[in-house]
Amino acid sequence: MFTGLVQGVGSVAEIERSADGARITIATPLVAELSAGDSIAINGVCLTAVALRDDSFAADAMNETLARTSLGDLALGSPVNLELPLRATDRLGGHVVQGHVDGLGEVLEQHDDGFARRIRIGAPPDVLRYVVEKGSIAVDGVSLTVTAVDDRSFTVSLIPETLQRTNLGGIDAGRQVNLEVDVLAKYVEKLMVASA
Repeated sequence: MFTGLVQGVGSVAEIERSADGARITIATPLVAELSAGDSIAINGVCLTAVALRDDSFAADAMNETLARTSLGDLALGSPVNLELPLRATDRLGGHVVQGHVDGLGEVLEQHDDGFARRIRIGAPPDVLRYVVEKGSIAVDGVSLTVTAVDDRSFTVSLIPETLQRTNLGGIDAGRQVNLEVDVLAKYVEKLMVASA
């Protein structure tokens, strides 16, 4: 389990693709906190750290993961958001994030709004059904508050800290992003349907 509070931005050092999937190597100082077999969220996707080196770790992404997330679009040097799993003693500063991507969104537009930046993201209907104004959503693993939502997109507003500490500061229109909705909304829906 994660909180959506990014702990560092790494960069893609190597990608080995095959018919079986891909092994992605990420350069990051966070490797000092990892052991082989640990979970780590990469752009909001929960993967397992393997092949640790002094300055990097690798993670295997199966074809299912590559097809359902933006990890298949990564290139050498791509910046990626990284988060280590929540410890039982940690504060839950963001929201409950599982690292299980619900769908892909596309950055439609962005503009500055004072010191913040507003980003509008197009999303599929099966994701938008769980998105509510002032609710939480994870975008590339970053816990954000939804400021507006319509039938095709939602908007988030990023503070300077988020722009500086995550890869969302360099995001451009047209880029695909991983989306994870608030898991509580999915459980509430299932309970409501079951009781109807």
